[in-house]
Amino acid sequence: MSGSDGNDGKGLIYKVVSAQEWSVAKERGEFHGAAIDLADGYIHFSTAEQLRETVEKHFAGQSDLLLVSVNADSLGDELKWEPSRGGALFPHLYAPLSMDSVVMSAEMPLGEDGRHVIPIAC
Repeated sequence: MSGSDGNDGKGLIYKVVSAQEWSVAKERGEFHGAAIDLADGYIHFSTAEQLRETVEKHFAGQSDLLLVSVNADSLGDELKWEPSRGGALFPHLYAPLSMDSVVMSAEMPLGEDGRHVIPIAC
């Protein structure tokens, strides 16, 4: 995928999940989505550039969160880049997320300023 489709050029996209949701997903071998994903019919992801705004808009003040890094190139045609906030293209996965596509997961603790510490540069 190229930069024209919204990809950050590194082939990685990101999902913020609760530690509990991720624990269940790892046991199953795949992630079916959080409540909002299930309601919308696809799994919401963000690029590195979109991540800070996503975290602040949808996860402010929440503890026990993880950031999951996913290899976008491994998701095939089930990954669609669709307009969302301000017309920006966001990655949406129309299938369960296989653990085979996960590059890493890392804790996102709240910093002293009350904002989440994001374990990647964004």
